[in-house]
Amino acid sequence: MRHAARPMILFLSHIRETACRPVLILSLLTLALGGSVQPALAQTQATPSSSTPTSPEAAPAFAGGMTRDVLVAALGFLAPRTLDAHSAREFCIWGLDGLTAIDPTIIVTTNPAEDRDSQHIPETVTITRGQKAFFKHPLPADTSRTGWADLVTAAMDAAWSHSSTIREAGDDALLQGFFDELFNHMDPYSRYLGPTPAVADRTRRTGQSGTVGLTLGQKGHSIVVTAVNANGPAWEAGVDMGQRLVSVNGKSTHGQSPDTVQSWLNGDERTAVSLALASKGKRPATLKLMRAQVPPETVFASTMDAYTLLRISSFSTQTAEEISQYLDQVVEDDTPDGPGATQAAGKAKRPAGIIIDLRGDRGGVLQQAVTAAALFLDHGVAVTTHGRDPQANHIWAVQGGDMTSGAPIVILVDGRTASAAEILAAALADHRRAVVIGSETLGKGLVQVIGQMPNGGELFVTWSRNQAPLGWPIQGLGVMPQVCTSRGSDDLHAQLDALKNGNAPQAGAVQMARAARYPVPVARILDIRRHCPAAIGTDADMDTARFMLSSASAYKAALEAVPDENTAPLH
Repeated sequence: MRHAARPMILFLSHIRETACRPVLILSLLTLALGGSVQPALAQTQATPSSSTPTSPEAAPAFAGGMTRDVLVAALGFLAPRTLDAHSAREFCIWGLDGLTAIDPTIIVTTNPAEDRDSQHIPETVTITRGQKAFFKHPLPADTSRTGWADLVTAAMDAAWSHSSTIREAGDDALLQGFFDELFNHMDPYSRYLGPTPAVADRTRRTGQSGTVGLTLGQKGHSIVVTAVNANGPAWEAGVDMGQRLVSVNGKSTHGQSPDTVQSWLNGDERTAVSLALASKGKRPATLKLMRAQVPPETVFASTMDAYTLLRISSFSTQTAEEISQYLDQVVEDDTPDGPGATQAAGKAKRPAGIIIDLRGDRGGVLQQAVTAAALFLDHGVAVTTHGRDPQANHIWAVQGGDMTSGAPIVILVDGRTASAAEILAAALADHRRAVVIGSETLGKGLVQVIGQMPNGGELFVTWSRNQAPLGWPIQGLGVMPQVCTSRGSDDLHAQLDALKNGNAPQAGAVQMARAARYPVPVARILDIRRHCPAAIGTDADMDTARFMLSSASAYKAALEAVPDENTAPLH
């Protein structure tokens, strides 16, 4: 069996048993919102003060209608989802400073309400350039998203007319500046991507349209397959590395460059392409494939001694399935049993050990980290998420069965390991299913929800915090490894000697980190993290992984450095 069935993702309120594949128990909502937020509202335009714009006839048109649509959609998307409650007024006052970021000669001022000469003058916003005010308008109600969208659009229009710097920057830059300044007042991960970068980011997450998942190279005058993406049609059809690609749709590849032939493979999604492929010593055989959207490959498998190494570069939409496919191959191979393993008759073979390398992995899709954890856990909570919006609150529990039959696992992390990668490491470590080796991780424990804007841009808005199975917050703290490799070789050797004798020097630091509860003061976070300073991974990590997998006593001692779930309750 070359391929594994795709792990199932179900939206259920209770746990069901399954015979063969892990079942992920989810509730309510995915991270990425697929639908555009486009309120159908009549457009209104606030009127700027009567200042004469600079050469209005020469100025290119400002896209006021689309800008307003994006602002209305964004304010509606932000209001219920941000971790802390903010009004439309706060968002827009912050965002208007984006005009100054583009043209430093522009100043945005909010003027308080006052009573003068028996007349009430409402609160206003004034925008000046140099010594000249070119926009002044009363502020709408704090929560009126349409009123604030109208005001900001009018302010941008006025700035467009009076500043050549603004006009040269363009409409997209105005929105980018607005959201950049808005999110500067929030957390470091919320952001806006304009239409062009949003397309590139979606492609990175979900893959390009219309390809077969092959990477080509040149050998002599022949075009050969150098890599097969496990997510693509070519993998499903059994194409192997090293095969010679003779023709594409009847067109000979002889004398062509790999880039040229690669372009022949691409086309519209769900269209057919015929490949003539030849293995060494065999005649070419024609294979008909259907082009499909192929997410980038994120899992790379190899062997190290008797152990399986899975290098995970990020968590895209198919990462868990890639892991599942490789694990299928591993358990079907004749690999020796791990330390203390017993081989049950009729069951899948138990690997000698698995190394999961998450160093430098900046994370990605949360659900993929949870589904990946389900491949190694029989059951249990992988992570919980907590936010202001009730739809952000989830207990992500898994059940279904460990594909590796309890094989020993070590996870390599470093100071760049973040987000979904930290969720996987924390889930397996907290359930005493894996030993984490390396340094403190980045500590990115906030989850973003994605909103698509009417102009094709995207908002990434932080709406929940991650909490590990034993109840500690990942944000700021990161994952404390059971074996620390960032304090020098002498310290590492002392740790390994102690572990081999059944003692875990890192146990105090690990238990200190697991005892933390939100909110954790910054001083406390720094005090905990100093016990294993964040660092970039080295060869010592891999050497340590081999040592831990070869020593049953060291592996057991490191597992038990993590508190038992009965002594570290979820809440």
